[in-house]
Formats: sequence, structure tokens, C-alpha cells
Amino acid sequence: MNQVKIGNVMLWSGAVLVVFALLLLALIFYPALKEEARYRFTARDNTDISNVVITKDSTNDQGGNIVPADAGFSIIVPKIGGNAPVIENIDPYNEHEYRNALENGVAHANGSVVPGEKGNTFLFAHSSDNFYTANHYNTVFYLLHKLENGDQFFIVHDNRVYKYIVSGTQEVAPEAVEYLETKSNDTQTATLMTCWPPGTTSSRLLVFGELEDSYDL
Repeated sequence: MNQVKIGNVMLWSGAVLVVFALLLLALIFYPALKEEARYRFTARDNTDISNVVITKDSTNDQGGNIVPADAGFSIIVPKIGGNAPVIENIDPYNEHEYRNALENGVAHANGSVVPGEKGNTFLFAHSSDNFYTANHYNTVFYLLHKLENGDQFFIVHDNRVYKYIVSGTQEVAPEAVEYLETKSNDTQTATLMTCWPPGTTSSRLLVFGELEDSYDL
């Protein structure tokens, strides 16, 4: 009889631990799953995306216009519904500094140029965070893997809009920091970086963009 009771206790204890583990996993991956679900129901088709206009006047919104989160510095990725402020000159090697920045938006790596200057603008945000600190802005890049060659994203800087076309993507190891290094570049490019896969920090996903056009906001 005692052995039966012990067996039942162990069985129920195991069941409770399994349920707890599943709940913990659900909490950790909830932001990524939420963004994935939102994308499936709200994603724009290619026609809508190509007609997007970044404007500061929401009264003239015809359905395809987007008002940037910050006219001083922000990033807009229409395909995934991303629109967030950019925090300028953040040290990507200083965890305390970039974590504070990512609570308010996407981080701009110090040493990289700002839009309008020749060279590469490097922006980064985690695609994952623990469930108790996840917020709207640090989920901006959760869906960055949806971007493909030919897609577009916009960076707004000092009331001017810079339109970039995705030229490629690449998955790299977390220690691959050469992409942060400033290199001689006569063109204007942008690199977006996030953790990959969503909900983990095992590697990094890079999205490369080339400047196609710019205009005043």
C-alpha cells in the first residue's frame, strides 16, 4: 500500500513538474509567438508594402502612410509592422548600456554612421528577452527573419526619411563582431541585427540593406 502511495505521489509530482516546465516555456516564448500570430493576421501584401509613404502628417493617411515613432531617429519595417525609436550611439559591448537602450527602442551602435553619411548604419535589438522584461520595443525585431531580398525598410533621422532595400541576410555566431567594425564604404548601407532563433540567444541574424532613396519627412 505504501509503495502505491509513493508511486502516486511521484506520478503527480512528475506531472506537476512537466506542467510547470511547459508553462515556463510558454512564458519565455510568448512574445515571439504573439508577434508571429499578429504577423499572420496583419501582414501586408507586396503591393501595400511598395506603396508605403513615411509622413509626419497623420491627417493625410490614405491607409498606406506611416507616422514614425520618432522624427529624430527611428526605424520602420512595414512588412513586419515595426515602428520604433532608435537610441543613438550605444556601446554594443556594454550590456548595461544596451539593455537600458532596448527598453526604449532599437539601438544604434556607436562607431557606425547615421543615415545621410557614407558608410554603414548598424542597428540592433534582441529578438528575445525573458518574459518579465519583454515589452513592445524589444519585440520590434522578433520577425526580422521574415525579410527577404527586395523588401524595404526605412530609417528616419533628423526629419529625413531614408529608404533601404534588403540585399541579403546572414546567420552568424554571437562572437562574430566583425560586422560591427567600421569599414571604408563609399556607399550608404544599413545592417539590422537581432538574436536568432526567436526566443534564444544562440546566434545572430543580420539583414543588410542598401539605400535606394531619401526625402524630407
